[in-house]
Amino acid sequence: GLGAHVIKTGLAPVLIDLMERGFVSAIATNGAAVIHDFEIALAGATSEDVEQALGAGTFGMADETGRLLNGAINDGVALGQGIGQAVSHYLHARQPQHARSSVLAAAGRLGIPVTVHVAIGTDIIHMHPSASGAALGEGSLRDFRYFVSNVARLEQGVFLNCGSAVVLPEVFLKAVALARNRGLALDGLTTVNLDFIRAYRPQTNVVLRPTAGTAGKGYSLVGHHEIMLPLLAATILHTARTQGRP
Repeated sequence: GLGAHVIKTGLAPVLIDLMERGFVSAIATNGAAVIHDFEIALAGATSEDVEQALGAGTFGMADETGRLLNGAINDGVALGQGIGQAVSHYLHARQPQHARSSVLAAAGRLGIPVTVHVAIGTDIIHMHPSASGAALGEGSLRDFRYFVSNVARLEQGVFLNCGSAVVLPEVFLKAVALARNRGLALDGLTTVNLDFIRAYRPQTNVVLRPTAGTAGKGYSLVGHHEIMLPLLAATILHTARTQGRP
């Protein structure tokens, strides 16, 4: 589970390396992370000075981001895809200049499922005239159902929430509820929240509630993503090597 700050701070290469080595089976993220990843793929950078741009009325008004990303979503959803599929397929098919630095392009290349969970009005592309509420809503609902199917496989798995304080913890809790409603205990589930502060929803909906009364365990790791995620990746790779895995 990836919040936008993870992508904005340039950690995509670390994540892509783990994806290529087979340590990532699925990715869930929010609309803002997709925007940052999309801009990195096309332009090699992503950022705005919000305070300065907001006063001038230019915040979030770059035409290319809204037009191209909404176009990818609208076209993909019309073909029956979710938002994650639509954008990852778009980037993989077109291979923009910086596709090697894009998590979604890598997911499209590697066949790793991506789900995107949006709240209408929270993302700059929703301000663009090409934004379609029907496509955003239908695509995100499809992605929620895909996400539930991924969570349902975590009987002995790990869910890592990196930097999403509200949306992904809420979506994850509902996915766990649906999986258990279908008789899947998820008794060996391990959950981890990683962020630079300890917030209520991740602590409650990721670390505590899903593992309560089970053999599973929840952990909260506090630190900056730029430090913690590379350390986590290095630990995973070191452990794999000691176990004889390439």
